[in-house]
Amino acid sequence: MRFLTFEDNGQPVPAIVRGDSAVDLRALDPDLPRDWATLLARDNLERLATLAEAAPDHALRPLAGLRYLPPIPAPPKTLCVGLNYRAHAAETGMDLPRYPIFFTRFPTSFVGHQRAMVCPSVSEKYDYEGELVAVIGRGGRSIPRERALDHVVGYSIFNDGSVRDFQKRAKQWTLGKNFDASGAFGPHVVTADELPEGASGLGVETRLNGEVMQSGRTDDLIFTVADLVAAAGEAMTLEPGSILVTGTPPGVGMARDPYVWMKAGDTVSITIEGIGTLTNPVVAEG
Repeated sequence: MRFLTFEDNGQPVPAIVRGDSAVDLRALDPDLPRDWATLLARDNLERLATLAEAAPDHALRPLAGLRYLPPIPAPPKTLCVGLNYRAHAAETGMDLPRYPIFFTRFPTSFVGHQRAMVCPSVSEKYDYEGELVAVIGRGGRSIPRERALDHVVGYSIFNDGSVRDFQKRAKQWTLGKNFDASGAFGPHVVTADELPEGASGLGVETRLNGEVMQSGRTDDLIFTVADLVAAAGEAMTLEPGSILVTGTPPGVGMARDPYVWMKAGDTVSITIEGIGTLTNPVVAEG
């Protein structure tokens, strides 16, 4: 199953993909919550899938006409992981981390599929980072690694757009990772049953204006999805709808000679095998 969120009259609408259409869950049950974080906490995905399969025509919206929001517009927690591909760590010249490097992003910093990512006016060092997202479906804390994947409902795609000079002004990366509308998340979430266990062995590719910039596979992850869920759960409760952005493969702009930065007029697309493609134009701020 694939689920998403689109915007209608300024309001988020949860939907399930059926063929070339999205099933508007509002049309099936007006009492359903309006966000996937709450739906994952309260409802049964199998029931929702059954409702969507039998949905009448008036509940269908063409995918081609949707105004996409991030699948979960305001995750309870967004935990990103730095230096989590061996080949990416190598291209930066840094040692492999012994423990996951977690940092956070806030919902104002990412947009949905096909929506504009904003190139900050205060920097020319705006970099792309294609990443796999793991979505928490069952909450918990102190989650044993061997049961960690039971808490993951599905997977999506993230562009961890990074303003490198601001990222490197201090030892903490938060500022350079949280410029408004600098990242992207979507287009949908694919449930875990449609992918290999832990989303292992999937190809990840980033294209900038059609040119391949990043190419890797999720079996190059230093810390797997199960590792990350267990590590984060040592410290905090992972609520349904929380997301783990698992790191980027090699080929980022700051590791190239000469550097490659995103700029207004560019288009960046990230494809992950079995999940789909997240595409965004880049515009200037202001």
